[in-house]
Amino acid sequence: MSNKEKRKELKSRIKKKRQKKYQKRVKTDERLKAKKQKTEAKQNKKAEKLKRKEAKKKSGPVWNHEQKKFLLKQLIRRDFKSRYKRAALGVLWSMLSPLCFFAAQAVVFSKILGRGEHYIAYLITGNIVFHYFSDATTNSMFALQANGGIISKIKVDKDMFLFSRSVSCLINFFFTAAVMFFIIAIDHIPFHLNFLLLIFPVICLFFMNMGIGYILSALFVLFKDTQYLYSIFTRILIYFSAIFYYTDRFPEPLQNIFYFNPVYCYICYFRSIIIDNTIPSLFIHGLCIGFPILFMLIGKIVYKVNDNKFAYYF
Repeated sequence: MSNKEKRKELKSRIKKKRQKKYQKRVKTDERLKAKKQKTEAKQNKKAEKLKRKEAKKKSGPVWNHEQKKFLLKQLIRRDFKSRYKRAALGVLWSMLSPLCFFAAQAVVFSKILGRGEHYIAYLITGNIVFHYFSDATTNSMFALQANGGIISKIKVDKDMFLFSRSVSCLINFFFTAAVMFFIIAIDHIPFHLNFLLLIFPVICLFFMNMGIGYILSALFVLFKDTQYLYSIFTRILIYFSAIFYYTDRFPEPLQNIFYFNPVYCYICYFRSIIIDNTIPSLFIHGLCIGFPILFMLIGKIVYKVNDNKFAYYF
């Protein structure tokens, strides 16, 4: 082998070695790039998750107590104002509506059924309690559907819409209660300390109306015929609530059936305090507490089961 050939072989070997080293470097660089890309992808995913969480927190329910209070006040004002919007008499309609219904019943049923002692007070108490029940539950039925635009865009606590409707109906009830006490005074019934106990059935009835409102509002979103079926139901229920007739005319087994009607229990509570000046039995107290608990539990279950479905119906 000549020196020239030896030099060529050495050069070729050096080139091969350099090429191998270069290829190894390229491979290592590619591996490092792939690792960097993977780590960057993981970091991006984590960043996206964090952004989503922050967005959910921003668009989610208001957890601040003061903000919740403010939102509730605004909703109650809106519900109460929208009720009497563009009405000439405004809030007076809350008094006139049950008064007209009561006057018609007083004229007709006092002659047909025979007028007993304090029949006017008997009639007005039944009318006012039933009117509050039907008004609160009917208005609560539309709480979700009426605010569907807000619920579908912003993640707000749905209970707030139902609560605001219930509170506005309670305020309305206090106006009608003023009329009730005025008519009671005309019927020569003296006011006494036991009247303060009427706060108890009002609170119980408020929560029972909310519980029924949970059920009705969920059903109305899914099934629009609920409003027509419920209006028929309330019209039938009024005749089974002993508003304009006395239950003592029925035999005892039939009298006990009336206690399955929760509205009748609250009417009995009002009448025993106002007319008889006696505190109701523990059985009536138990029913007044039991019905709200039952309807609130059923209502909450209905809400939880159908919570994910509501967005598709708004």
